[in-house]
Amino acid sequence: MKNCITLIGMPACGKSTIGVVLAKRLGKKFMDSDLLIQEKTGRLLRQLIEENGDAGFRLIEDRVNSGIRTENAVIAPGGSVIYGKNAMRNLKKISTIIYLKVSYQTLSRRLRNLHERGVSIKAGQTLKDLYEERIPYYEKYADITVDETGKSTQQIVDLICGIIGE
Repeated sequence: MKNCITLIGMPACGKSTIGVVLAKRLGKKFMDSDLLIQEKTGRLLRQLIEENGDAGFRLIEDRVNSGIRTENAVIAPGGSVIYGKNAMRNLKKISTIIYLKVSYQTLSRRLRNLHERGVSIKAGQTLKDLYEERIPYYEKYADITVDETGKSTQQIVDLICGIIGE
């Protein structure tokens, strides 16, 4: 029985915000794996990307997420976790994966500075390119997809709880 939930989706889709509210509602702990990466490396995400490049950062991210061993938690990994086969294999094993689907229009409104936020993006790639590249991965790994369009955080949490029977 998987008693963890992992929220996947683009940066700024609400993984952390929804994750905290969902964890409180379900009586689970909340784990932000970006913070875990920073804790384990002693570096900010943007520093890790600057120092190791996009590919190097993704290796670090894959290693940290594939090492998560927890129970009764809501896990919010970074948006690029889906590139890590080991990480996704681990998260699939320990949790139900919920894809928080957000429109490109909403995303571009929410996301201002990708660099400051520590978003893993290839040189010359636009947010639109990144969005279109990642969507198939999110859909592939998702056990459940929740479309956020027109919904508040509370409505999304209510919807998730309804789907998982809580």
